[in-house]
Order: sequence, then structure tokens, then C-alpha cells
Amino acid sequence: MVLLMASLSAAAQVPVEDLTSREQAIQRSQQATGAAYRELQQAQYESKLAEQDLLNAQEADRAAQQHAQERRRQLDAAMKALDAAKAKEAQARKRYDQALNGVDRAFEKTPDAKK
Repeated sequence: MVLLMASLSAAAQVPVEDLTSREQAIQRSQQATGAAYRELQQAQYESKLAEQDLLNAQEADRAAQQHAQERRRQLDAAMKALDAAKAKEAQARKRYDQALNGVDRAFEKTPDAKK
């Protein structure tokens, strides 16, 4: 009991300046804590925005890759069609050349050509 009374007596004798400066320190700490909390909230918000941007970019990338694959399939199909058309043209040219040669040979065999 004596110790309790001694500590209460000592607390009662604390100068007013010490209490004021302690209260000011508490107030400054609370203000710093509030500012840090607002900074934390802002950082969390920016993190969520960045995460959403990443998800949007990933989805756009997937869509672009699918689009590119479709374009590659179209390109391959167009190249095959071109190759087929060129082969058909080459065959037609060969038949045409053969036909022209046939006409040339026919003219060479005509009696008028021998005169």
C-alpha cells in the first residue's frame, strides 16, 4: 500500500509541461498514424488499379493471339489457294503452248507452206 501511495504521489507531482508535451507527442503520433493510414489506403487503391490493368492487358493479349492465329490460318489458306491457282495456270499455259505448237505444226504440213 505504501508503494501505491508513493507512485500516486509521484504521478501527482509531474509538472504540467511534461503532460502538455506528452499530449502533443501523442497528438503528433496520431496525426502521423492517420497520414500513414491514408497513404496505405492510396497504395492499396493503386495496387488494385494496377492489378486490373494487368488483367485487362492479359485478356487483350489473349484476344490478340487468337486474332493472330486466325489471321495466320487465313494467310495459310490464301497461300495454298495461290499455289493451287499458279499450278492451274501453269497447266493451262502448258496446254495452250501445246495447242499453239499443234497449230504451228499444222501450218508447216499444209501444202501452201511448201510452196
